Amino acid sequence: MEERGMVSVCGLDCGACYCYGELCQGCSQCEGKVFHAPEGRTCAIYACTVHEKGLHHCGECSEAPCGIWMETRDPKYTDEQFAENIKQRMQTLQKGK
Repeated sequence: MEERGMVSVCGLDCGACYCYGELCQGCSQCEGKVFHAPEGRTCAIYACTVHEKGLHHCGECSEAPCGIWMETRDPKYTDEQFAENIKQRMQTLQKGK
């Protein structure tokens, strides 16, 4: 898998996460088996992107942001915050194309 720094397949900055280093080494490093996924399972976004579609990141997918993004939404975000979060993540991913 192509290394793109600390940016996950869905455009998040792993290095900015409060769990980075202690609970998680980043999406690419742990191959999607992140702290918030059920134990032993791969994040649904990572599984779809890397394992099912063979892509490096969601920015390469014509369907992004897709229903999986909506289903894995962090409930702490308001609708407006989530929309802005997705916008920023997609911008980050478009730079990596």
